[in-house]
Amino acid sequence: MSVIHEYIRSTKKFPHLWCPGCGYGVGLSALVRAIDSLGYSRNDVILISGIGCAARAPVYVDFNTLHTTHGRALSFATGIKLVKPHLHVIVIMGDGDALAIGGNHFIHSCRRNIDLTAIVFNNRIYGMTGGQCSPTTPKGDRATTAPYDNFDTSFDICNLAVGAGASFVARGTTYYAKQTERFIKMALAHKGFSVVEVISQCPTIYGRLNKMGGPVEMLKWQRDNAIPLEKVRQRWSDSTDPAGDLGGKILTGIFVNRETSEFVSEYYAMVARLNGSRKNGEAKT
Repeated sequence: MSVIHEYIRSTKKFPHLWCPGCGYGVGLSALVRAIDSLGYSRNDVILISGIGCAARAPVYVDFNTLHTTHGRALSFATGIKLVKPHLHVIVIMGDGDALAIGGNHFIHSCRRNIDLTAIVFNNRIYGMTGGQCSPTTPKGDRATTAPYDNFDTSFDICNLAVGAGASFVARGTTYYAKQTERFIKMALAHKGFSVVEVISQCPTIYGRLNKMGGPVEMLKWQRDNAIPLEKVRQRWSDSTDPAGDLGGKILTGIFVNRETSEFVSEYYAMVARLNGSRKNGEAKT
């Protein structure tokens, strides 16, 4: 029996919403293998999602799961982590869910450095609702709301997370699935807010609108356009226009991995300090 099959809710008859060739199953498989390799009890793991194609991922696997409102998965996760700090709280979001509707929650989760792991499946479009532009739709690409090309500048999820204060940030692809699994495993083991962006193909909407071919061609595009971060780090730091300088290539690798103060630990330390002050009659009334 495969590792994935051990965790799939195989006796349930849930509707399968992912299109043929979608990469989200690859991303979910990488996450399940990472959890299994760390030896976590499934009772100590909770997967939380919002709305969108990526948000269906927790439905299929046998962990504690919570399906929440659009863009608010990180808010629910914050509450759960504060009440049950021993749990491994993992939030699965799409690019629209995380960066548009949930953008404010995303940057403040980074700022707080709360001990959650955010997996952002990035297919560069709103797939479930018909192919509207998302915050990560590249400039010049097409969507149903940009039939004459998108003229908005897109977010770089990893650079946004680093700038906002996340202490572990990495980017992988569905083509390099084993590398993505390794990044997710590191993120889960990290103390603090960890973000793993998973570049995924969406052949049904994004690929069709942008004439990128089927899923095989889109995976080959990932293979040919993913550049390890270490190979270009020096060139990147010297550039005044790093995104343009890369010519649309995808940087993959670990953007940041640092230790810094974490929100839940700080919160409980403050609670303990206040309780101690009250016992000693020092607390203000």
